[in-house]
Amino acid sequence: MTNSKDRTAAMITPVGREAQDEARALAREGRAGKAVRRLRKDSWLKRGPAREALELLVAGRELPTSSGQALEVLRSLDAPLVGELTALLDGGRQVAAIKLLRERTGIDLVGGHHLVVELGSRPGTP
Repeated sequence: MTNSKDRTAAMITPVGREAQDEARALAREGRAGKAVRRLRKDSWLKRGPAREALELLVAGRELPTSSGQALEVLRSLDAPLVGELTALLDGGRQVAAIKLLRERTGIDLVGGHHLVVELGSRPGTP
């Protein structure tokens, strides 16, 4: 059963291209456990989101490789959340923005911090 927060966290956590390729290859060989560990090794994915990320990769999806790409995915998934985060950042409430992002998406602390910093570095973007 898919956990929507785990799926969202998987979709907005950057994972290097090499790790994605290796995980896909391991999954094709029937080594899903090792593939999940490979994804976790070079990313901030927790176990549940890493399993979801592997499902996405096996289904032919690409994961973001940078915080900028992850932010664009988040915008497409939940534009109202990005608006709320922007309002918090405009009010100087970065910690509150990270907390809100983590509550809504299930992303880990480091990944949430990087996304919020990325959002804050793009003033005036929708």
